Amino acid sequence: MVQLLLLTLLIIAISLALLSVKVIFVKNGYFSSQHVHDNPGLRSMRIHCVMDQDKEARNRKGYIKNKIKLNKDK
Repeated sequence: MVQLLLLTLLIIAISLALLSVKVIFVKNGYFSSQHVHDNPGLRSMRIHCVMDQDKEARNRKGYIKNKIKLNKDK
């Protein structure tokens, strides 16, 4: 049981060390953002966060009319 715990801690320590190579060894290194809006490739394809996409869809012309029409049909 103790050997398994030590092996697990060793694997986690190695993983953290490998993940932090850029931060430790590169001058002014940092972890890059994982947010959708910070990715230039996704921005060029006009892909946004789901919350932003929902807000844009709600602000489009005719959204309220379609929503009311769908609710009346139920």
